[in-house]
Amino acid sequence: MKLGKLPDRTPVKMNLVLVPSLAKRLRDYADFYAETYGSREEVAVLIPFMLEAFLESDAEFRKAKRTTSADVAST
Repeated sequence: MKLGKLPDRTPVKMNLVLVPSLAKRLRDYADFYAETYGSREEVAVLIPFMLEAFLESDAEFRKAKRTTSADVAST
């Protein structure tokens, strides 16, 4: 079968404590998103996608992750 077993998709709830200035910037970002795309999304809905984009854009993190995965696979 070409399609592998699907990964665990059970959501994991996490609570965050933010400094007020970051909370404001996230609300501002949600406003900017609404202006750009014409649909309002809650900050809590945007954050997982923002974090995913951040992690995907971090080349050093991706490289370290590949190195760690290769080390685990070789043992």
